Amino acid sequence: MSFKNSNNVLGDPLVPCSFEPLTGYFRDGCCETGPTDRGRHIVCAVMTNEFLKFSQTVGNDLSTPRPEYRFAGLKAGDRWCLCLDRWRDAHAAGAAPNVVLESTHEVALERVPLETLKLYAV
Repeated sequence: MSFKNSNNVLGDPLVPCSFEPLTGYFRDGCCETGPTDRGRHIVCAVMTNEFLKFSQTVGNDLSTPRPEYRFAGLKAGDRWCLCLDRWRDAHAAGAAPNVVLESTHEVALERVPLETLKLYAV
């Protein structure tokens, strides 16, 4: 169950992140969250080759297709709802992807300052 009427980090209504590829914990195109989303898939990020390589090195291969999960794999330029802590780890490692602020859930502000997110805004 998704919690509609959520806001983004700018305080405005959350807008979809991507329908192609279809993203979001609830696979509804939005970086919504809820009690079952332990990973907090709330950062709408624009994939880069650098980030995809980083993610693979820390055990989360997002670029390899996984047809059994109807996942085609991500490539640079794709938008994807990332786990908040994965984005934070990438930021600390100097490999953070850019962020779509209008599509990033306000809950991200609990762990990342808006000023930091704005440095990566597209």
